[in-house]
Amino acid sequence: MAESKSRSFCCVPGCSSSNQKQPYLSFHSFPVDPNLKPKWIQAIRREEGHSFNVKTGSTYVCSRHFAPDDYSGGCVVRRLKSGVVPSLFPWNTFTAPLRRESVYDRTFKRQSIPLRCEDSDMVAKAVRMDHDYVTHPPAGALDEALDLDYIHDLEVKLQNTDDQIRFYTKFPSERVFTIFWESIAPSALRLVYWTKAQRAGEEGCQDPSPPRIMPLIDEFLMYSMRVAVGMKEQLIADMFNVSIARVSRVTITWANYLFMMLSSLPIWISREKVKSTMPLKFQRYCPNVRVILDCTEIALETASSLTLQSETFSHYKNRTTLKGLIGVAPNGLVTFISPLYTGCISDKEITRISGVLPLLEPGDDVMADKGFLIQDLLADVGAKLIIPPFKRSAQFSKEETEQTQAIARLRIIVERVIGRVKCFHIWDSPVPLTLIGSVNQIWLNCCVLANYQGPYCFEE
Repeated sequence: MAESKSRSFCCVPGCSSSNQKQPYLSFHSFPVDPNLKPKWIQAIRREEGHSFNVKTGSTYVCSRHFAPDDYSGGCVVRRLKSGVVPSLFPWNTFTAPLRRESVYDRTFKRQSIPLRCEDSDMVAKAVRMDHDYVTHPPAGALDEALDLDYIHDLEVKLQNTDDQIRFYTKFPSERVFTIFWESIAPSALRLVYWTKAQRAGEEGCQDPSPPRIMPLIDEFLMYSMRVAVGMKEQLIADMFNVSIARVSRVTITWANYLFMMLSSLPIWISREKVKSTMPLKFQRYCPNVRVILDCTEIALETASSLTLQSETFSHYKNRTTLKGLIGVAPNGLVTFISPLYTGCISDKEITRISGVLPLLEPGDDVMADKGFLIQDLLADVGAKLIIPPFKRSAQFSKEETEQTQAIARLRIIVERVIGRVKCFHIWDSPVPLTLIGSVNQIWLNCCVLANYQGPYCFEE
């Protein structure tokens, strides 16, 4: 990282410094340390690729982007200290940032609330009890140890943390999020970034991924913000102080990683489990229902190709879409997820090719909407279709009316579960064609993670 003597230019975006125009500046080449070099690249908000490639001895960062404390030596000869990273840029008004903190910690970390008590042992004990204020201590002990205002403030802060977790990730609470994260974090340490995996496949390269320059949990939070919140890549890049290319790469990498993890879960449950968890209200009329089927469509960005437009055009939605089939058990658990197909496919055809029919057993009942004309497909596997009755001239009997109402209430479960999946706001706007290679993975991830949102509430 010595000063350059040849013609040099600063590679920081927005900086036009050169050693000819600003001879009073020093220009520093990128470090050869494989752990430090990526930190420099991230700090200047660049990504190595076709448009930018770090070359030893010809790619520089000028001294405008280093703090005075980053240097050692006197006024004439100054050298960068070992391990320093450029930190002064136009986007932070050339002000040195504070110590880097995980975005996850900065967003969700519980801040301490000043206590107005002197009994530190009692406070520590209360913390170890995980703030369980339902089981009360002996009368008067809590009032002596803690101020009641503190209890209220702490409960509000815990609730706020759960609200933030729910907003940014769609997990119902911090506890559920932590359980899920701890189950995937060990294997996530071996993640290979998507662009690196592509190069490995094309070139036969077996080199490991470059050192990770973001906390692993921040990468997952970045994916969640893109999928659960539906944030645009530019906004996420600004929040995490990274490039848009990195946001895209992390999103695709985590979409594929979670797909590999979640698609291996056995979500199809046995007939006995379905019956044992079936709501009592519906056991009288639909005791053999194994699964409730319904299709849903998500908007897709219109392609320039007329052929692709015609294949993805949905006459039902009057736009280009992708269509998927979801199966839900009577207890509200997602038990079947089909891949996404082009929007022109019919409900019958998607049922035939999706793979749900081989899962059914003789004697199973399948509930669906009137538009599912799949009686013959189900008959081939020994199953029966239950749909709301069509209108007829004769009036329904009391028993038929009750059965019709029960079927309608049970079938609406799948619509509400689909609503949970659509709560992942990436589906609010048309899926960009740049995500077409990952949309199936994101779709399955959202459907499986809908099961983590807690049990479905039935109106008894």
